[in-house]
Amino acid sequence: MAGQVEPTMVPTSLGSVAVHVLGAGRPTVLWHSMFVDGSSWGFLIPALLRGRQLLIVDGPGWGRSDRLRRTVSVSDSVAAAVEVLTALAPGAAVDWVGNAWGGHIGMELAATRPELVRSLVAISAPTRPIDPALRRQIRLLIPVVLTLGPIPPVQRAILEGLLTDESRTDPQSVGVVADALALAGRRSTARTVRSFILNRVDITDLLPRIEAPALFVAGDDRGDWTPEEAEAAAALAPFARAAVVTGSRTLVPIERPAELATLIREFWASLETPG
Repeated sequence: MAGQVEPTMVPTSLGSVAVHVLGAGRPTVLWHSMFVDGSSWGFLIPALLRGRQLLIVDGPGWGRSDRLRRTVSVSDSVAAAVEVLTALAPGAAVDWVGNAWGGHIGMELAATRPELVRSLVAISAPTRPIDPALRRQIRLLIPVVLTLGPIPPVQRAILEGLLTDESRTDPQSVGVVADALALAGRRSTARTVRSFILNRVDITDLLPRIEAPALFVAGDDRGDWTPEEAEAAAALAPFARAAVVTGSRTLVPIERPAELATLIREFWASLETPG
């Protein structure tokens, strides 16, 4: 298996972005959810690696990437994604797999730069901004994170948004989140929350412009990306369909990796079928 221990550091408009490159074959991007980093794909990677070169991204501010130094827009992370693809998959249209934040980026990228995206898997990726009640709650948490970091009450609130009740009793699942928060640090965490959660915009109007084959995956336990909302989003994109992974909330790659891997591999196989 071709791969690397140390990430490739790609210069972007949001600082250097770390990308672990594993395997050989069709270029495939894995971009994670908020509050975790590229390590969140660890349970899924063995099932996806065959015949593929996986580009496992640490989003700006997370993992081994540079810390985020200012508040930016969600579209800025899309621009950084273009810079990563230009550096590591020049001239290729990639298969994009994104969880939450990564799914949102993939949708906007597929709609605005269709030549770069061969197919799209968006997992637990609401297309609308967060609701006002949650926005107020997050605004109250940001000064605490900025001053004290992810102290236990903050970490509990984050875990409740990411993992089901059952998964929050699993030390491995909780550890992926806790380790990512510790590595990101309080300032970068606060800035990325402002940038990519509070500043998340409505991209529903972009869905009809996604011409790549797409799979929208919902857990059955996330309030703002329900199976019904995933179906509605898929109905707006010309070549999209929706699927549900039961027993999962936001971090489906951590909570139900085997079920998710099956859906993704079947979706990829359908791309090779004539018609």
